[in-house]
Amino acid sequence: MATELAFLRNIGIMAHIDAGKTTTTERILYYTGLTHKIGEVHEGGAVMDWMAQEQERGITITSAATTTFWKYPTSQGNVHNQTQTYKINIIDTPGHVDFTVEVERSLRVLDGAVALFCAVSGVEPQSETVWRQADKYKVPRICFVNKMDRPGADFFNTLNEIKDKLGANPVPLQIPIGSEASFRGVVDLITYQAIIWNETDLGMSYEIIAIPEDLTETVEEWRQKLLESVASYDEVLMEKFFDNPAAITTDEIRAAIRKAVIDLSFSPVLCGSAFKNKGVQALLDSVCAYLPSPMDLPPVTAIHPDTEAAIIREANNSAPFTALAFKIATDPFVGRLAFLRVYAGELEAGSYVHNNRTGKKERIARLMQMHANKQNPIDKVQAGDICAVVGFKEIKTGDTLTGEKDRAILESITFPEPVIGYSIEPKKQADQDKLTLSIAKLMEEDPTLRMETDRETGQTILKGMGELHLEIIIDRLKREFKLEINQGAPQVAYKEALTITIEHKEVYKKQTGGRGKFADIVFEIGPKEKTTPSSDMPGLEFINKIVGGAIPKEFIPAIQKGFEAAMDNGPLANYPVESMRVKLLHGSYHEVDSDSLSFELAARAGFRAAAQKASPVLLEPIMAVEVATPDAFTGPVTGDLNRRRGIMRGMNNKGGAQIIKADVPLAELFGYVTDLRTITSGRASASLTFSHYEPVSKNLAENIINKAKGITL
Repeated sequence: MATELAFLRNIGIMAHIDAGKTTTTERILYYTGLTHKIGEVHEGGAVMDWMAQEQERGITITSAATTTFWKYPTSQGNVHNQTQTYKINIIDTPGHVDFTVEVERSLRVLDGAVALFCAVSGVEPQSETVWRQADKYKVPRICFVNKMDRPGADFFNTLNEIKDKLGANPVPLQIPIGSEASFRGVVDLITYQAIIWNETDLGMSYEIIAIPEDLTETVEEWRQKLLESVASYDEVLMEKFFDNPAAITTDEIRAAIRKAVIDLSFSPVLCGSAFKNKGVQALLDSVCAYLPSPMDLPPVTAIHPDTEAAIIREANNSAPFTALAFKIATDPFVGRLAFLRVYAGELEAGSYVHNNRTGKKERIARLMQMHANKQNPIDKVQAGDICAVVGFKEIKTGDTLTGEKDRAILESITFPEPVIGYSIEPKKQADQDKLTLSIAKLMEEDPTLRMETDRETGQTILKGMGELHLEIIIDRLKREFKLEINQGAPQVAYKEALTITIEHKEVYKKQTGGRGKFADIVFEIGPKEKTTPSSDMPGLEFINKIVGGAIPKEFIPAIQKGFEAAMDNGPLANYPVESMRVKLLHGSYHEVDSDSLSFELAARAGFRAAAQKASPVLLEPIMAVEVATPDAFTGPVTGDLNRRRGIMRGMNNKGGAQIIKADVPLAELFGYVTDLRTITSGRASASLTFSHYEPVSKNLAENIINKAKGITL
């Protein structure tokens, strides 16, 4: 029987690397009865980490989806015999910054998220990244402070960091009983009960005990803060809070928390230890109680592909079918899979849908409910659900699928540009075509992966988000596609930028007997103006100032197209120009010899000539580096970062370790993690996150440009 929409939860589990996302997901699968043995990440047995590379490295690389069911007690207090079954679609996302695209596309289609924090490390760099991504897509979230059993665990410190570093409004619903090795359970601030989990049955059962005496003051203080947060959100409760706080019921508290979570006013905080099987059931209860169902969120807005009129799609089964493809994967047994989030309507296996990007019909042969890399066939999928489909020909990440008569385009997913590349070639020349096809398949799955051919050398350049990202891709080419590969040294994805605005006149003239070619354009070219809304956006800002038909309007798009194409190869060393502004001022044309191609070629030639005079600069990617190191190694670590052209951004002490922050050019960071281990005898750890692009100093830029022109790999 179809689960009613009110009892459906689409959630993601997001956090910094090693905060315990996959372990928490494995416990959820165990407690909900989906698995009968707990899979452990460190043993390579986690269900959700199904790729060979994930099991070997103990990290998550690709987001895995699964569906499970949880019986949520609807009768609170002493009576627990009434329950409501909730359907929960869970996506376990990677924590490593190189795979941030997996988090981005998951958050785009989820209704709620569980943000995990390590009780020892607190808010880490990637925690900040995923939190900002969740803010961007307005995803309601609850927080779970994990690893309370670890030495150095500090619940209240993590709470402060969530507030200070993330600018969030965390509201604890639980207080831990003990910490580190003595962590036993929690005090529930809503029910005023102390809960300890039984270790004999892997935390499956728990006991309610008296609140420990040493915690009564702390519990009283935080219970008061909880009531204040809830009362400040709800006027009716505010009156009760001033008149008689004891009159506020647990149901009223829960209802107010739910509303506050859905409109992003605050984030409830729970705690536990997923590895030690403590606190996961309470987390599941909170997912059901506080995170939204598809019905609780505003209907999605789409755009009609022809008229660009806004279309509202409500989350119900009778609305026109509307779904977003958010991920493409290849399975050795069923072939290509497209993961869909259905926003409205129903879809049956074997029916046709309309792909609004290609304008073509697609037959959906089969529908699947996913469980990591296994599929369970289903007959029908409904509004609000997440599923996988097979049998299609041409669906890509970000495509909107609808009925043919109900065309609409949902906001797509934006992906970051790659920052690093390797030149690769097959060891056997006969495998060149196989390599191209294999990379094309991987690019379908991973939109942050790019393949380019170097014009000078003809080499294939594979570009990605970081060394680990490309290392995994090359490993997959060897294992899954049975390709032997030679790879060159890593290359940085430089960019170019124009820094001043100049005016230029370009006349394109060719006479070769018969009809000639003629185009004449005068334009201004330079950087985008900081005052315009599009100044931070990549791409070309094209302003047409032609009046009186000096250039016929049918040729204007060709001029714009010429400038856009020319941006792929900058004036310094053929690196792309990410953003610029062109103002077309005037020009002339020939009634016989002028055509669209003439004006497009004039724009290309005009760019090459004018960009040289617009004081172009070379830009390089800068990484935000955060190193956690014992005090004794602070000097060598900072010295090494300075040697790598690093700019120090701060230093502070946390949990007995020094946290060093610096901005460092990516070009200086190849092999950094290995070098850091050597410097600190393996006792320091580093996190590298892409930050921004910055101009390269003049002498270094000259070396890079000369090297690019000489092409030495």
